[in-house]
Amino acid sequence: MAASKKKSKRVFLSVVIPCYNEEANLGQGVLNQVVDYLDKQKYSWEVIISDDGSADNSKKIVQDFVDDHPGFILLENQHGGKPYAVWQGIKKAKGEVVLFTDMDQSTPLKEVAKLLPHFDNGFEVVIGSRGVRRKGAPLYRQLAALVFLSLRRLLLLPNIKDTQCGFKAFKTRVAQELFPKLSVLENWQEASGWRVTAFDVELLYLAQKSGYKIKEVLVSWQDEDVATGKNKSFVKESRQMLEQIVNVKKNDWQGKYSK
Repeated sequence: MAASKKKSKRVFLSVVIPCYNEEANLGQGVLNQVVDYLDKQKYSWEVIISDDGSADNSKKIVQDFVDDHPGFILLENQHGGKPYAVWQGIKKAKGEVVLFTDMDQSTPLKEVAKLLPHFDNGFEVVIGSRGVRRKGAPLYRQLAALVFLSLRRLLLLPNIKDTQCGFKAFKTRVAQELFPKLSVLENWQEASGWRVTAFDVELLYLAQKSGYKIKEVLVSWQDEDVATGKNKSFVKESRQMLEQIVNVKKNDWQGKYSK
């Protein structure tokens, strides 16, 4: 039964998972969690793991998993940052709906059951939300999130509480229309090291400006990221995200999104 679903030419749900130095998270069995959930669903699906030029053992681990699990696909890309990896996966998506989610499964895939019904109610974009609080995050990150939220809602998307939850679903045609318009992809260049942007803000702002209906849905979230090969910098990430908010507002003032 499951095998016939995965071989079907028509796909309902495409799941795109960006992957950059995720060896530790993969070792936690996250892909087993994904396939265990999807195999129980009645709809057809595919999982596209879009590697972002990982420098650790991630690609081999994923390839071994893909070889044993029909319906899973590995894309190998240059290192261009998360939005680039997500876009490469979305370009390949065959589903009616596409969801992008993080490898660490801080929001478990089962939460997609809360998102999918809203597509039947006329929404084209349905996003997972952690609300205002960030359960399980360090205090300094919770405070930074509140500052980011306050500034972002003052300048952009005042009706959305959480733009940064890495659990977002779109009608695939909508995602494939909006992603090429992202400034971070227009000015793409091969990245060096871990790179975070608030591309989600621009993506949702583009969706709103295009007249698409957006639904925000509260989902379960607990920080499960144990990856050690990303060399994250809280200060650098915060600066990049604030710069992105300012750039989106500047683009709007200049009429870029009205074209």
